[in-house]
Amino acid sequence: MAELKLAKLPDRTPVKLAITITPDLQGALREYAAIYAAAYGCEEPIAELIPAILAAFLESDRAFVRAREAAQRGRV
Repeated sequence: MAELKLAKLPDRTPVKLAITITPDLQGALREYAAIYAAAYGCEEPIAELIPAILAAFLESDRAFVRAREAAQRGRV
């Protein structure tokens, strides 16, 4: 088999996740969506923003990133 520069793509099958949130968090998400719409000139449903918000949070948590990298090095 050929050695390709591009690795096999990861599984990209969407996973549906149902959660329950507090009314305060719902309000904050509505406010975030409104500020997002004002900043970028387009409205996005909260459900579309949440995955990006979660990804940005996880990427910005340095302790999580370091622990995750250490765990992955341990598996190799």
